[in-house]
Amino acid sequence: MKRDEFLTTLGIGLAAACTGCLYGCSKSGDDEGTPGTNPPPPPPTNVNLTIDLNNEIKNVGESKIASGIIVVRLAASNEPSSFTAVQSACTHEGFTIGFSPTQGRFVCPNHGSQFSTAGAVQTGPATRPLKKYAIAISGSTLTVTD
Repeated sequence: MKRDEFLTTLGIGLAAACTGCLYGCSKSGDDEGTPGTNPPPPPPTNVNLTIDLNNEIKNVGESKIASGIIVVRLAASNEPSSFTAVQSACTHEGFTIGFSPTQGRFVCPNHGSQFSTAGAVQTGPATRPLKKYAIAISGSTLTVTD
């Protein structure tokens, strides 16, 4: 085989290989990896999270994230209604949300979705609410379950 024939054959082979690679990377029906289309992880199940209120989330507006759940103190008393617990993954793309005490809402830092303390969507792009969890208190121990 002559040099120019070899280079031509090599060029055709590379072009075919690159076309296959580009096709594999192109947008397809499953949209895997396309921003805004990846589903968030499912909310935690079989939850049994405990928090010692003598040592954690002692002040109104403080929060704790553990086991895929964010727990927030909404009022000063140690009663279940003074707290809320929701999944910590935004229902839009799964980024970890935080609690804004000044807004009294959960906020996703990635795209700005906002949720009420009960988990309802207040501002999108999220369209699904956060899963809310049950809270019980015995003495100074707060327990979150689903």
